[in-house]
Amino acid sequence: MLLERFYHDKLAHASWMVGCPATGEALVVDPNRDVEPYVARAEREKLRITHIAETHIHADFVSGSRELAARTGATLHLSDEGGEGWRYGFARSGRDVLLKDGDAFMVGNIRIEVRHTPGHTPEHVVLVVTDTAAADRPMGVLTGDFVFVGDVGRPDLLERAAGMHGTMEDAARQLFRSLRTFAELPDFLQLWPAHGAGSACGKALGAVPQTTLGYEKLFNWAFQETSEDAFVTRVLEGQPEPPGYFARMKRVNRDGPQVLGGLPRVPRLAEPRLEEVLERDAIVVDTRTVAEFAAGHVPGTIHIPLTRSFPTYAGSILPYDRPLHLVLPDGGAALEEVVRDLALIGLDRIDGWFGPEALTEWASGRRHLAALPAIDTEELRGGLERGSVHVLDVRSRDEWRAGHIPGADVIPLGELPRRMDELPAGPLVVHCQTGIRSSIAASLLRAAGIADVVAYRGSFEAWQTAGMPVERETGGA
Repeated sequence: MLLERFYHDKLAHASWMVGCPATGEALVVDPNRDVEPYVARAEREKLRITHIAETHIHADFVSGSRELAARTGATLHLSDEGGEGWRYGFARSGRDVLLKDGDAFMVGNIRIEVRHTPGHTPEHVVLVVTDTAAADRPMGVLTGDFVFVGDVGRPDLLERAAGMHGTMEDAARQLFRSLRTFAELPDFLQLWPAHGAGSACGKALGAVPQTTLGYEKLFNWAFQETSEDAFVTRVLEGQPEPPGYFARMKRVNRDGPQVLGGLPRVPRLAEPRLEEVLERDAIVVDTRTVAEFAAGHVPGTIHIPLTRSFPTYAGSILPYDRPLHLVLPDGGAALEEVVRDLALIGLDRIDGWFGPEALTEWASGRRHLAALPAIDTEELRGGLERGSVHVLDVRSRDEWRAGHIPGADVIPLGELPRRMDELPAGPLVVHCQTGIRSSIAASLLRAAGIADVVAYRGSFEAWQTAGMPVERETGGA
């Protein structure tokens, strides 16, 4: 049996290939939309991708199951659990296999058994893998977002991300019961989860790529908690705020993602066209660094630096119903990376890109590049003492509650586009933890016509390091 893990750092997402060299067949589980790595790996191993499965309807990226099936002709295996509203709307009658608890299918000599594990989502299943050519007992379990290394899948996403009010406590209780049943399996089973550290699908995921059931029963907090009520309280508290695009991903993945047939091809646009694009009120995303954007940018552009969190920030603030344009550094060397990142979260409409020469062209005329002004700690303290500035904290509410600049209001970055009418008159000082989210927020505000905006240089880390006063909250924000 061949087992291969494919990991996407920015999504903290793992998909898996299970191959049977004896028959040349392979199964891919929980693929993302960039299907080339799966196809290339199968070709290297002289395998055919004949089966594709999903453990659940994903919320943090656009599933690649349809894309990979269209590319390879493989059969889709999809959960038929969860009840009305949580079944796959794109399943093809007679061609796709709908899975119930206890079902099984073969990939060559490899047996895949289905177990329904509701809690993270109603339809969630795990896949128990047995290499029948070598053993009569299973080797491991593809656990999806059910059990991670050191944590379990959060049961609150349907309520907090998809707006299904009153569902998260019941989901937490389902998760507790699923875990109790799952714990009855042999300790030697390897567990192969769909996410690692940094994913918003849990709150304390480990960075180790795989684990065993026995190890998790010893050290994973969720297996240690024997009281259902206590488990519910603990699993729901402290969960990170889900990015705003999660609700859209749920709908897209349930109803059926568009098949792209490969990553979109995005043309380079001539530098003078940037003015025309902005005059049409189009969305232009500048992907350069925080320092580069602050030193000089074209007014009206939105800043999202190409960091590990680029897909999360893009999905949280960019509109899905308008085409995008890009400003890229280094002559477009990052074009494929940016287009891939955006496609993975369903932002497919990219009309063109500009290189840094477009900024030179802009500045060479009668126009000027805009700088993003910033103030340091002493200037901010003085402004607060005089009451001459208003501080906007664009971190998450949990970060704000743990400690914030006295008097600062919190509007998490992902909520800012729809809450600008709540902002007071400037001067407005925007800050976050390290400076990335505040730069994005400042660009959004200024692109919306709110000009009296400055960034706090160094942000909250600098404020704490300087020994400045910090407020903490124990209630809501």
